[in-house]
Amino acid sequence: QVQLVESGGGLVQAGGSLRLSCAASGRTFRNSAMGWFRQAPGKEREFVAAISWTGSNTYYADSVKGRFTISRDNAKSTAYLQMNTLKPEDTALYYCAAGGVISTTTTRWNYWGQGTQVTVSS
Repeated sequence: QVQLVESGGGLVQAGGSLRLSCAASGRTFRNSAMGWFRQAPGKEREFVAAISWTGSNTYYADSVKGRFTISRDNAKSTAYLQMNTLKPEDTALYYCAAGGVISTTTTRWNYWGQGTQVTVSS
C-alpha cells in the first residue's frame, strides 16, 4: 500500500517555474515506478512524465519534453516534477501516481494522490 501527497502547486506567470513534490508513505515506494499526470477542466487526465523505481529511466509527454524534469529520492520517499518555461496550457490539476508498470494509461497505475493545482497566467 502506498499513500501519496502532492505539494508545490500554485499560480505562476508564463515563463516561470514550479517544483512539485509527491511524498509517499508505505513500504513499496522504492519498488514502485512514479508518474505525474494532469487534468485540465473538461479534459481527460493525461500523462506528463514517469520514472522507473531505480530512477535510471524517465519518460515524458511530447508537450513537456525539454521543459519538465521528473526525479525521485528514494531515501526521502519523494518524487519531484521540476517545471520550467511554463505555459498557460500547462494549467491543470497535477496528480502523482505510483505503480509497478510505467504506462501513459491511467488504469495501469495503482495509487493516486489528491492532486495539486497549477495555474499559469499569460
